[in-house]
Amino acid sequence: MALALAEIATAAEALDAATRTCVPIEKLTLTYPAIDVDGAYAVQMRNVERALGAGRKISGKKIGLTSKPMQDMFGVTTPDFGHLFSDMEAASGRIERATMVQPKVEAEIAFVLARDLDMVGEITAADVLAATDYVVAALEIVDSRIGNWKIDYYDTVSDNASSARYVLGSVRKKIAEIDLKAEVMNFSLNGEPKNSGKGTDVLGDPAYCVAWLANSMRKYGTMLKKGEVILSGALSAAIGAGKGDSFRADYSTLGSVEVAFY
Repeated sequence: MALALAEIATAAEALDAATRTCVPIEKLTLTYPAIDVDGAYAVQMRNVERALGAGRKISGKKIGLTSKPMQDMFGVTTPDFGHLFSDMEAASGRIERATMVQPKVEAEIAFVLARDLDMVGEITAADVLAATDYVVAALEIVDSRIGNWKIDYYDTVSDNASSARYVLGSVRKKIAEIDLKAEVMNFSLNGEPKNSGKGTDVLGDPAYCVAWLANSMRKYGTMLKKGEVILSGALSAAIGAGKGDSFRADYSTLGSVEVAFY
C-alpha cells in the first residue's frame, strides 16, 4: 500500500528538519510501515522540489548500494539513486563536522557528461561512455538523517540515497585514456591504509552503473544532463568520519582526492 500525500509531505518535512538541525529521526519504515519504493522516491522528490524552490541548483545525480555486501545488508538486489546539489560540493576539501549528523566517506569514480542521456530506448554502458566528457576521482560523504544508520532500503531512498557532500579530484581523464573497470583505488584515514577497490567492484563496471541510473531515473521523469556530475558508486566500504579526521583516496590513473573534517 502506498503512502498518502499527507504522509509523503510529513515524512519529507521530518527529513528536511533533521538535515537542517542535525538531529536524527526514527526510521521511516517504522513510522510509515506501508511505505513502498514509489512512496520512498515520492518523499525524496518532495524534498528535491523543496530545495529547488529555495533556489538550490541540481549539479548531478548519484547511485547507491552498488556492491553486493551493501545490497545484502539491506536485503535488496537493486541499487538506489539520489540528487546532488551544487552547494553539496566541498570544493575546498574541508567540511565542518558539526554540520552533519553521522557522516561516512567513500571513494568513487565520477562521470561528467558532455551531453544529455536522453536517447530513445534502453540506455547502455556504451551510450554512457559516448556521452561522457571526462571522469574524475571523487569522495562522496554520505549521511543518514535516520538515527544510528538503522535504516532499511526505503529509508535511504527517502533520504535522497543518504546524500550529503562530495569532493572531486583535479585529474580529468577522457574515456579513451582510462580503463574504468581496471582502475584501482586505495583508501586511507589519517594516513593509515583502510581498504581498496577497483572499477569492477561497482556492479562490474562504473559505466553500467551510470546506465542503470539513467534508465531508473527516467522512470520518475528525471534524466542525466549535460554538465552534471554523476557519482557511479562506492569502490569500497564507507568509513565513519569524526572531527579532525582526514581521508585520502589514491587512484591508479585518476590521481588522488582528499577531504578533512574540522
